[in-house]
Amino acid sequence: MKHRTFAWFIFPTLCAMILFIALPIVSVIIQSLFVQHEQVLVVSENCDPFGCTQSTKIDLEATEKLRAGSPLGKFNGLDTYFNRSHLAFAEIGDAWARAEGFGEFWNEVSNLPFYRALTFTLTYTFFVTPLVLILGLVIAAAVNTLPSLLKGPSIFISLLPFLVTPLVGSLILFWMVDGDGIIGATIQLIFKDPNLSLKASTVLTWTMLIVYGVWHTVPFSFIVFYAGLQTVPSDTLEAAQIDGASKWQRMIYVTIPHLMPIASFVTLMLLMDNFRVFEPIVSFSAEAHAQSLSFMIYNDLRESGNPLYGSGAATSLLTIIGVVILLTPVLLRTWRDFNRNAH
Repeated sequence: MKHRTFAWFIFPTLCAMILFIALPIVSVIIQSLFVQHEQVLVVSENCDPFGCTQSTKIDLEATEKLRAGSPLGKFNGLDTYFNRSHLAFAEIGDAWARAEGFGEFWNEVSNLPFYRALTFTLTYTFFVTPLVLILGLVIAAAVNTLPSLLKGPSIFISLLPFLVTPLVGSLILFWMVDGDGIIGATIQLIFKDPNLSLKASTVLTWTMLIVYGVWHTVPFSFIVFYAGLQTVPSDTLEAAQIDGASKWQRMIYVTIPHLMPIASFVTLMLLMDNFRVFEPIVSFSAEAHAQSLSFMIYNDLRESGNPLYGSGAATSLLTIIGVVILLTPVLLRTWRDFNRNAH
């Protein structure tokens, strides 16, 4: 392919990347350096025969004029990243100085907004991702062994959780675990406690969100692995069988190595998707027990009358950095495999 032809081929992709990836990230970085202007308050004194009283009200006109003059807000530099709502280095230092043990130190740190959200986000990601990978591969292998007549219905049934939108799926499970739902009522009956609620415990809430995440995402892993199983060379499997390899050994030494590039792709997609967990928290109304980094951004932007754009931008950038750190090992492995195959 000539250089000019290649340039015209890659030009639209580069433009799209600049327009939809690079520029939004730059705008987020710039916005994170600013904070919203404080509202202009006016103190007025009202006097009557019985004395004088002071009242404070917001001067809406002056506030709007101030914000119109500087739409980005007031320059705050990197202070937003280090305040109590984000990295909170000062608070962590104070906690370390006061704490008599690591347990006490961690309790204080995990109560800080950013680290509380980060803890749930990482827990959700590191539980859901491997479970989805393993279950997806197991289901794909099981369906692949079924007679042709049963494969179609089995694939359709396996894809149903993925076809349901996250909001609807989480709402269905939310109603099921409610005290009047089938799961909630069954648990109350088993433990003979009419007041027992899955939504009243942090551990049970996290478990419920993780179970939902696995249930909703496994079909994606399943269908990708199932497609990959159709590309496994049959002659290689037959040769292994002739050599005396059992079904389990053929899976371990032939099928899984063949599926490793697909597994890397699925892992990348799952890590990116799980690290931005948001819909289940909203649908389950679980923000009292579980908050993610994405929910923090949503919370900053929905502040009534005074959205915290700078805080939301700082959390967004920290989330992007977290995603890059999570994806780096998988990308490095993929790059090593590519170079090995190239040589």
